[in-house]
Formats: sequence, structure tokens, C-alpha cells
Amino acid sequence: MIALSLAEIAEIVGGQAYDIPDPSVRVTGPVVIDSREVQAGSLFAAFAGEQVDGHDYAVRAVEAGAAAVLAARPVGVPAIVVDDVQAALGALARAVVERLGTDVVALTGSAGKTSTKDLIAQVLQKHAPTVWTPGSLNNEIGLPLTALRATEDTQHLVLEMGARGIGHIRYLTGLTPPRIGLVLNVGTAHIGEFGGREQIAQAKGELVENLPEDGGVAVLNADDPLVRAMASRTKARVVLFGEAPDAAVRAVNVRLMENGQPSFSLHTPTGCSDVTLRLYGEHHVSNALAAAAVAHELGMPVEEIATALSEAGTLSRWRMEVTERSDGVTIVNDAYNANPESMRAALRALAAMGRAAQARGARTWAVLGKMAELGDDSLAEHDAVGRLAVRLNVSKLVAVGDREASWLQLGAYNEGSWGEESVHVSDAQAAVDLLRRELRPGDVVLVKASRSVGLEQVALALLDSGSEVAGR
Repeated sequence: MIALSLAEIAEIVGGQAYDIPDPSVRVTGPVVIDSREVQAGSLFAAFAGEQVDGHDYAVRAVEAGAAAVLAARPVGVPAIVVDDVQAALGALARAVVERLGTDVVALTGSAGKTSTKDLIAQVLQKHAPTVWTPGSLNNEIGLPLTALRATEDTQHLVLEMGARGIGHIRYLTGLTPPRIGLVLNVGTAHIGEFGGREQIAQAKGELVENLPEDGGVAVLNADDPLVRAMASRTKARVVLFGEAPDAAVRAVNVRLMENGQPSFSLHTPTGCSDVTLRLYGEHHVSNALAAAAVAHELGMPVEEIATALSEAGTLSRWRMEVTERSDGVTIVNDAYNANPESMRAALRALAAMGRAAQARGARTWAVLGKMAELGDDSLAEHDAVGRLAVRLNVSKLVAVGDREASWLQLGAYNEGSWGEESVHVSDAQAAVDLLRRELRPGDVVLVKASRSVGLEQVALALLDSGSEVAGR
């Protein structure tokens, strides 16, 4: 964070100083909410959660080097006491961003937010100092924490914005007003909470509604009708990306390499250049186009954009992480989260990656679990995913868990999986035991489910298995 004195911070957040002998002391380290992450000069924000109250760790934070604590009550060490710590954190973030004058890029969407944010970050940092959301810290606490990592050198601030209801994104744009707003897609993630895709579109479109008319840019997916329609909801200039002929930034001649990595010709208003991604699956083409559109708006030449995209990798864990074991088994860990759109994309990527393996007699495995928060659509969506696995000729479907897993297997069964092509197991350990018994060299294994299922443990266990595969 830019160096601010405790007196300045207290004024910004409307707080009262307690036990601060020298208000001119500056916060020179990061703002953190975990006392274990405190560095010299940090500001420790104490949140009272359901299980842990950060105020109980205030003394430990100061002993570790924190300059002060942002708290809701006096804590016996230097503190700035406010009525609402979350609101104060947001106010501090807004003040810092306004002082810096950095370009703020915000993005949202039902699927692919984190992967696209990581692509944008990797491209823009080739252009100028860039700060971006780590992982998926995209809520009312994670967003200001990210913004407060910006310094005087930061030219680009890339912020992922999530929403679980109407008004959430509007609130986030008030904390760190973006100049460029990107909407990727409107899918069915969290549809059980929103009530329908139209309501999801309403929530996501709050981003473009809150862009400035002067200098603002709305970057919209031309291939998603609900996103394209958001052009009427913004006063900002609209830039379309996608494969549609009228997209300003578009992909031409999209193809998948034998290993499942996509390649295409990137076309922009100022030229075109070839891109071959290091990421896996055709769905990443849309993510790459979104990143290219943002970078183009920020002044990067198309050749530099294409080179940066071709060099970009996966920054956030458990999102299409591809690892080949020494025995030739490939593990695709995409277990961070799942919704119907991302599940279909991952299965298609598995099918593409597995064609060469199947030609050599190896097999593809889809180890899948529940997709959460689908409401009344849950049975139909799980059934559809099970059917798709069969249509894509996935060799083995392993459905992990309870009711939703049985729906996955039922879909596969109804699509024609009559033999041993699909199996339902109770939990992650049962899946690990099955795979350790049956995997053969050259097999490709996809692991994917909603975060609550914890299927990343399957991928991690298989990667720890070394050469423990059948026939070895």
C-alpha cells in the first residue's frame, strides 16, 4: 500500500485513535486480515467471524510488526476504532485508488472469471506494473485488500468481481470505480440463489451500468446474447469480443492442437497475430479474447498481446492444472469449483486431450462430483453432464458423492453407458482407491466438482501415487 500515516487513515475511515502514541507513524506494509500474514508496517484489519474473532489476535499482530489494528473496539494496542471494519476497509481502498489514479479494470461473469483475470494480469504486466486479485478473492473484503496492494508504481489494477445477489457488484464498483468493465458470460452458476439467468444478467450488468461516460469502456462478449444486450445499459463506449463477425476483437481459424491446447488468429482493429495458448480447452479462446480486448484498450500492440497470451500459464491453483506423472498418467486438476458451463468445457477439453491417448489404447477418466447452488435445475443439469460424458466418448465416468453423483451416473446410464463405463462411489477416498487399482500408463484423468466436495484431494493423492498404476 502507499505509505499513509495512522492519522491520515483515521481521517479517511472516520475512526478514532486508541493507544497510538505517535499518529505520524506510517503504514508501509500490506493490509491483512490474518495475523499470520503480518509484515513490518502492516495494518491488521480485525474481523469478527462466526468461528474466529480477529480482535483476539490484535496483540499478536502488533507484536509481529503491525503498525496498528483497524478494529471495531479498543484492543489494548495501537488501533483505529470504527463502527464497521468492512466499510472502513472499503473507504480506505477507494481513497488509495483515487490518490494513485491507476487504471482500474474490473471483470465479472458466471464462468471463467479467475482464469481470465489471470490472463489479463499476465498480459498487462508485460506492458506496465500491474496488481491483480489473487485467487478468487472477489468479494467485499477480498476486493479492497487487493486494491490496497497497489503502490505509486502501479499502472493497472485488475479486479475480479463476484456476486451472489442483485446489488453486490454495484457495491463493489463503489469501492474501486473501474474505467474498463468486462463481462464474460451469463450462465447458470448460483442460479438457485438468483432465481434465473435473467436475474444473473441483471446482477452482472451492474458493472457496465457504473462505468464512467467519459473514458469508460464496456468490454462485452459478442457471442453471449445476454451479455451483448448489456450494451444498452451503459453510457461507456462498447467494445465487443468473440467469434462473431462484428466483434472488434475476434478469433479466426480456431483449432485444437493434439494435446488440447487451442490455437487461433487474433484479429483486432489495429492488426492480427497468431496465438497458441498454453492452457487446455477451447473455452479458453473466449477468455483470451477478453484479455486481448482489455490489453488493446490499454494501448498494447497486437503482436505483444499475442506473444503474452501464448506465454501465459495458470496462476490460480486447481483450475485445469495439467500434470503428467512419471508413468505417463496425466492428471487434470480442475477441482476448484464447478457449474454446468465450466463442467461442459472441462469435459470437452478432456475429450480433446484424450483423443491421442485413446488412439494408443489408453483411456480418459472423468472424476466428477456435485455442482452446487443450482436449485430446481440441479437434477436436469447433473443428468445432462452425465449424458455429455458419454457423447464425448469419455472412457470412464466416476461419479463421487451422494444424490447429485447418482444423477450424474443416471445421465450416463440413460445415454447408453450400460457396462463398466460409469461407476458411483461414496467419497473422494473411494475414488482414489478405485483409480489406484485401475489406472494404466497413458490414461488422462479429469477431476472436477464444486469446491465444497473437496475433490482436489483426489488429484493430489493421485499425484502422490508415483507409479502406483495397474500393470506396474
